[in-house]
Amino acid sequence: AWTGGHLAFGDYGLKATECGWVTAREIEAGRIAITRFIKRNGRIWIRMFPDKPITKKPQETRMGKGKGAPEAWVMVVKPGRILYEMEGVPVEVARQALRLAAHKLPMQTRIVEREHH
Repeated sequence: AWTGGHLAFGDYGLKATECGWVTAREIEAGRIAITRFIKRNGRIWIRMFPDKPITKKPQETRMGKGKGAPEAWVMVVKPGRILYEMEGVPVEVARQALRLAAHKLPMQTRIVEREHH
């Protein structure tokens, strides 16, 4: 990705390794998985915002008559993009929480950590 490829806020992050679309429901499912696992300790940043509308015409509708109504909102994710960040929890807890969130996403991801100097 051109932007959003480094940890800006937290100590641990979930980075996309392939491209795809992430819907608003998948983003929310990942957020819930993380917050449930860390039991409200630490902080979470969601580095995604679904701003692309996906339209769909109703079933059994004839051709023409314009574009369909917005069906869902998605974010286009490119490889290297940080999707979630967190801090304030032990490394094992962070890894497990981000692993749970990764299962909710439709693409391959990896867990990254901030390099401490």
